[in-house]
Amino acid sequence: MSETTTGLSPSRRAKEAAICAEAERQFAQFGFEGVSLEVIAAGLNLTRHNLLYYFPNKEALYRRVLDEVLDEWLARMDGLVAGNDPQVAVRDYIAAKLRFSRERPAGSQVFAREVMAGAPRFRDAIEGRVLPALNADVQTFERWADAGLVARLDYRHLMFSIWASTQAYADQAAQFAILLGKPALEQGDFEAAEKLIAGQVLAGLKVG
Repeated sequence: MSETTTGLSPSRRAKEAAICAEAERQFAQFGFEGVSLEVIAAGLNLTRHNLLYYFPNKEALYRRVLDEVLDEWLARMDGLVAGNDPQVAVRDYIAAKLRFSRERPAGSQVFAREVMAGAPRFRDAIEGRVLPALNADVQTFERWADAGLVARLDYRHLMFSIWASTQAYADQAAQFAILLGKPALEQGDFEAAEKLIAGQVLAGLKVG
């Protein structure tokens, strides 16, 4: 449970969760500028006034959506830091990233839209929360390199490459499905991606 919902009644948390879910869907499809509170409220059979009871403005709602996406994203990725076996840790990390892409594609798409716009409303969170997590991951690779378990690479760009390749299965899922001749990506597609991406990363790290 995020700090923003701690102490709220169960009914209030449920209502805010429903609003955030609808907002996430709308922001993923249309972006911040393309969505109004009226449209989000209508998707929930609420009035704009009802929605404003829970969130004071669109910016606050958008920020909550991004904060919750980032909360889940970071929680799923924290296994790398504690790992002692690079092969297991890297495979688990990539699997977690792809599960996030499959299970919460709209969240990934909202985040991607914000970043592609230059992160005007979420830069502080990226600097304050994503950067420390990245630094911790890089330190883990450095620890493995010192122990002779992996090759020395530019680990920051390695992480960027992992993020890009795994998040593409959310952000570009529609295109991938079209090119594969199917209505939507299936579990087998994510399993194939996991095997390929992990193999490429581990080969680059000379782990095998």
